[in-house]
Amino acid sequence: MKTFESIDALEAAVGSEVALTDWMPITQDRINRFADATDDHQWIHVDAERAAQGPFGRTIAHGFLTLSLLPKWMGEAVQVRGVRMAINYGTDRVRFTAPVREGSRVRARFVLQSLQRLAPAVAHLCWRATVEIEGEDKPACVADFLVRYYA
Repeated sequence: MKTFESIDALEAAVGSEVALTDWMPITQDRINRFADATDDHQWIHVDAERAAQGPFGRTIAHGFLTLSLLPKWMGEAVQVRGVRMAINYGTDRVRFTAPVREGSRVRARFVLQSLQRLAPAVAHLCWRATVEIEGEDKPACVADFLVRYYA
């Protein structure tokens, strides 16, 4: 985990890679639970037999499942001391560039793109999050992940 002593300390990291998470397996159980939570039961996600005959050779994770892991990974990868609250402010420019096949492992790489002071104790950060798939050249997802920190 990368630890910053304050929001001020984050400013020096703008433009640099700050964190790389551990690998996480994407299991069929996780995919099924996401399908249940979102009511998205498309066969490419939940029907292993049919998906085996499909374009990806097995089931794949929902793109939004991959995207939804960003807050978890950010919480595990970056700590800012002196902050009383951090909120997920949303995303900009999201692309799902490669399928995450069931049984794959993924991780996130975070580059701090920008930090804007909104008030003395409030900062708006844009993190370029790249979700990598173990053994693959193309990332699963690239997104600008927006976070606000309140000191």
